[in-house]
Amino acid sequence: MVAILHEGNAKKTADNELLKLLIENLNLDITNVKFFGIGTKSNFFKIDNRAYKELLMEFHENIISKILFVVDADYQENDLKYGGYENTKKELEKVINELGLKNYSDIYITCDPKTKSGYLESLILSSIPKKQKECIEDFLDCSEFKSKENYKAILNQIYKIAYPNAPFDFSHPNFNKLKQKLKNIFKEQK
Repeated sequence: MVAILHEGNAKKTADNELLKLLIENLNLDITNVKFFGIGTKSNFFKIDNRAYKELLMEFHENIISKILFVVDADYQENDLKYGGYENTKKELEKVINELGLKNYSDIYITCDPKTKSGYLESLILSSIPKKQKECIEDFLDCSEFKSKENYKAILNQIYKIAYPNAPFDFSHPNFNKLKQKLKNIFKEQK
């Protein structure tokens, strides 16, 4: 079995929903996945996190064999230690090493691939045609939403309403890296 750790909870969140849809799109066996919702990003960097305790137990019992950590890059200017692609990667690699999972884990940092910042919604927004992206961004700018969580939730809802039959364009090259990482954890089980 493989484990996928992501922000939010293991039930239905935007991260979890996208990952499940992508796994199905790749014809991978979703019944061979255990999702761990880590909560907020800061929980990924807490070595005593309850999810890590459960993960390690199942790993040592050979229930879990490969692990993918999926976490938002966010923005370096908002968090000098954990914000931005490079900081997130560096700090998460430290945690994975401390957990003793380096040889069994991979990391995918959700962001806009061009800017290397943002979050899941930034990845989604980067995969839609320029005209539609500008339309959504113009609406968000004129609506003056201040809260990051409101912004992310509203962006996600606008996207689902605008594209009800094909909520994500998994053929877009911006999803290629995530698709490859998912394929790798399924084929490289110990």
